[in-house]
Amino acid sequence: MKKDLAKLQKIDLREVWGHEAIDFTRWLSQEENLSLLSEAVGVEIKLVQTEANVGKFNVDILAEEDGSGRKIIIENQLEDTNHDHLGKIITYAAGYDTEIIIWIVRNAREEHKKSIEWLNEHTDENISFFLINVELWQIGDSSPAPKFDVIVSPNEWAKAIKTNAGSNELTDTKLQQLEFWTRFKNYVRAKDTKLKLQTPRPQHYYDVSMGSADAHIGLTANSRESVLCCEVYISRNKELFNFLRKKSSQVEKEVGQKIEWIDAPVASRIKISKEVDDIFNENKSLEYFEWLYRNVILFQKVFGAYLREYKK
Repeated sequence: MKKDLAKLQKIDLREVWGHEAIDFTRWLSQEENLSLLSEAVGVEIKLVQTEANVGKFNVDILAEEDGSGRKIIIENQLEDTNHDHLGKIITYAAGYDTEIIIWIVRNAREEHKKSIEWLNEHTDENISFFLINVELWQIGDSSPAPKFDVIVSPNEWAKAIKTNAGSNELTDTKLQQLEFWTRFKNYVRAKDTKLKLQTPRPQHYYDVSMGSADAHIGLTANSRESVLCCEVYISRNKELFNFLRKKSSQVEKEVGQKIEWIDAPVASRIKISKEVDDIFNENKSLEYFEWLYRNVILFQKVFGAYLREYKK
């Protein structure tokens, strides 16, 4: 059966958002719209404040990375990039000691694209600059749909190498850890664009948000003992840990394997493990990444439901 195809057309941003602050910033600050931006940059963004003061200036959106608490500023410009806004994002970043800087524009000029690339290349791995085009698209008479196109993003591997060059901090093991988590992130991103992933770092663990400040998922790659782990990490909330432990039989049934319940003075953990031959064996890496990813999704589903029950 032959079907008529509609034409995909680009819509002028000003037809929907006439004013940056009143219309676009207010729209973007809504949770469901910030989640679209989160998916584009791979950082789970949680709103703190709109029009936050920095001296005589106001940053459009002040936010933080859910789970880590890293500060985020978002500067919106529904025009072509200019020097004024480039200066503003640096001022705002300094004013709030920000680690993640997002500049959203209608069109990125080549000189400003190169400026953001330069900033990523000449700052340490804790600082990340994103330059993003925002577009609106429509099919036939449908409502316009927003699209975030990442023009410039940090090269996490290169930044970590550069920052630690000449020091004893980045050992061979640290380099392998950074490569492991970078490849893991790329593996997940290729099959799942919705899962929020943080910036890989040269360490044995990698955190994934559960959408709650009470707990997060912690992944670990223990190269000494050749063990992969996936756990729910609960910091300073014994009530939540005890709530979950009372349901241990039901939880283990849903997870489908034996769970280790670890109660500690500060942080409690609910963990599953997998023994492997060699954490950094590249021939086995896809198998390891799949195990980690599959259990992240499982933990989000199982423990996410119990977290919602706990909060009622």
